[in-house]
Amino acid sequence: MRMALVGGGGAGFIGKVHATAATMDNDAVLVAGAFSSRPEKSKASADLFRVDPSRAYGSWRELLDVESRLPEDERVHFVSVATPNFTHCEIACEAMKAGFHVVCDKPMTISLDDADRMVETAEHTGRVFALTHNYSGYPLMRQAKAMIAAGELGDIIAVRATYVQGWMHGMEPDQQQDRGAWKSDPDKNGRAGSLGDVGTHAFHLASYITGLEPEKLMSQMSSYSGHHELDDYGHAMIQFSQGATGCITWSQVTHGRLNDLSIEVDGTKAALTWRQEEPNQLCVKALGQPTRVYERDPGAAYLSAAATDVCRIPGGHPEAFLEAFANVYRNAYEDMRTVNAGGTLDRRASVYPSVYEGRAGVRFMSRCLDSAEADSRWQSW
Repeated sequence: MRMALVGGGGAGFIGKVHATAATMDNDAVLVAGAFSSRPEKSKASADLFRVDPSRAYGSWRELLDVESRLPEDERVHFVSVATPNFTHCEIACEAMKAGFHVVCDKPMTISLDDADRMVETAEHTGRVFALTHNYSGYPLMRQAKAMIAAGELGDIIAVRATYVQGWMHGMEPDQQQDRGAWKSDPDKNGRAGSLGDVGTHAFHLASYITGLEPEKLMSQMSSYSGHHELDDYGHAMIQFSQGATGCITWSQVTHGRLNDLSIEVDGTKAALTWRQEEPNQLCVKALGQPTRVYERDPGAAYLSAAATDVCRIPGGHPEAFLEAFANVYRNAYEDMRTVNAGGTLDRRASVYPSVYEGRAGVRFMSRCLDSAEADSRWQSW
């Protein structure tokens, strides 16, 4: 698969993650890019990504125009979008219209109107659209999803997902960020600050492994850091249509936390817990029984095929963030090849986050903002 990357130049973090994850299994090669909104910076980034300077374009529009006119055996197959949130919709839609598949960073976009447009474009063009909620790519999250679907936890009665960091305490009010400065600008980031940055990950993971569908939610959000006015701490209570309840907590002002994403699921038969900073163990508990610890081990007979299929190395060797990110790409490639060969795409059955999960994430942000602005009143989903 031939890849083009939009964004990622300069001090950016996530573009380099996309480039690494997409090529980890030698299923793809990065051959083109528009690495910055500044043409000279994009050209200068060609060496960083080992791309031929002739295919380091001055803009994403130039990339789509030139690549779409190349012979079929030379042009890129897909475009990865790693740019500020407010640009995702236009770039992704134009890429799909030009015939390219899309892998997009999260959140998918900043408004429900844009999210609907992206869904409509994906459906109309028939192109693959994958969203990099990479935590769904961890083998033990695939294991948790399979166990819940098989009824091993019984009926789900509650889910709690928490994503807390503390890096904002290290910033002064007038300090300029080395990277991601646009995240403090509501016009570029959208109105959801930490909610959009980490809260959407927690919400997606809760939805992904349980299959629960929200019915209504209420939210409380606060801004404690002096360097911006967007939220940096918040909670959302969710009532799911299946009768379960949920709590999503996000923070980037919790001292001492680095990248602490955790999830707990309560069922009528058992409960499970998992932490992203200890990603190779999943704990399952039931009253009167010893705690079971499932480990990431492709040779373990107790793991589901859904988990072992996304392991790369033997048990005892840690696999984590980059590998999970790569699993989203690996699964998306399967659908890309199917579509390229003339096959039918079933987005609802995709194991990776699709455009529909992207729209759900944008709806989650929108409903949280609506509730917080209405004195934390319940909002219909």
